[in-house]
Amino acid sequence: MDPVDALLEIASLLERERASRYRAKAFRQAAQTLQDLPDDVQSDPTRLRAAKGIGESTFAVIRQAQSGQVPDYLVELRGDVEPEIVSELRAKLRGDLHAHTDWSDGTTSISVMAAAARAQGHEYQAITDHSPRLRVARGLSAERLREQMPLVRAESGDGFTLLAGIEVDILEDGGLDQEESLLEELDIVVASVHSKLRMDRRPMTARMIAAVSHPRVNVLGHCTGQLVEGSRGTRPQSEFDAAAVFAACAENGVAVEINSRPERQDPPDELIAIALEAGCLFSIDSDAHAPGQLSLLDHGAERAERAGVPSSRIVTTWGLERLLSWAE
Repeated sequence: MDPVDALLEIASLLERERASRYRAKAFRQAAQTLQDLPDDVQSDPTRLRAAKGIGESTFAVIRQAQSGQVPDYLVELRGDVEPEIVSELRAKLRGDLHAHTDWSDGTTSISVMAAAARAQGHEYQAITDHSPRLRVARGLSAERLREQMPLVRAESGDGFTLLAGIEVDILEDGGLDQEESLLEELDIVVASVHSKLRMDRRPMTARMIAAVSHPRVNVLGHCTGQLVEGSRGTRPQSEFDAAAVFAACAENGVAVEINSRPERQDPPDELIAIALEAGCLFSIDSDAHAPGQLSLLDHGAERAERAGVPSSRIVTTWGLERLLSWAE
């Protein structure tokens, strides 16, 4: 098989598995390096192995692919990584409103994420890097976000639209961690709590209601903050009055995110039921931090389908024109 295709498929499978981000990046880097090498270097094992960006594991994959084999490591991953979950709802999803690039804590460029979203068959994809207070994730200052926006929108074309957005931190008083005028310029605003997750129930409820009442918020991201598995360990749900928060979401037309990352499973099933009863809209999002994680939408779709969420109330099943009309 084509060695570049083999390297990229390995990277995507590692990303879907949420394996070490450095291992996945190594295979993506090797694919780019190989593409850039002259043909005579690609065919010379000694010079190929010496090329910067080609390591022992990636070299073995390249050589096996060049010899006409499917590389052993790719065969192993195809057997080990959980296949995508097939559901009727997954086929109805037309886009994704929550994903990150290397401008914050994602692993790849805007253009690579755009290409991966196109390959998923998306009609649209929002880039929602973090806001400035989340320094550990290299959150974007107002200046950096202004610089990023035209680069995001430049990736649109041929029936695909890359939307300029942000995952903005909900501050302790319910304010949003970005300039008001800049939020007005964005296509999509996802608001999430990332700090003081153990705040007492009453102030946390007030904090979240204030945020979803803001006229520029479109989506309430991973509302409980829980982690149920994975390399970061586990974390309990934040405590808040779910009925009150979801009533505010419904009143303000804010979609409750069904976060597709298996380690989050956020919101849990019982809260999805409360949001359904409140009349909320929903957004099934990948929260991808790497291209291979865009496919995690299958997990969110399966959960939403099992919970009985009607597709008509899921904004990511809507076409672009309707979605943007709602977002504005």
